[in-house]
Amino acid sequence: MGQHTICAVMTEDFLIYTKTRGNDLSTPRPEFDFPGLKPGDRWCLCALRWKEAWQAGMAPLVVLASCEESSLEILPLDVLMMYATTSQ
Repeated sequence: MGQHTICAVMTEDFLIYTKTRGNDLSTPRPEFDFPGLKPGDRWCLCALRWKEAWQAGMAPLVVLASCEESSLEILPLDVLMMYATTSQ
């Protein structure tokens, strides 16, 4: 699904949504040293996954300063700015 270029702040709604789409980020996976994510955690998402969540009305907030510029090839800056969190 591409590079993980969008730094997002996890929400309960997004974690539930992405799990239903086959990308379970909330369940710990000790075999991969992955503790599972909870609301408030920051995680880098693929721009296409974030776009899919945005189109479904489930996009989490983003930390613009920590997003990769190449994300703009998939998402307009004005959209990302609408979802920008003020806490860095």
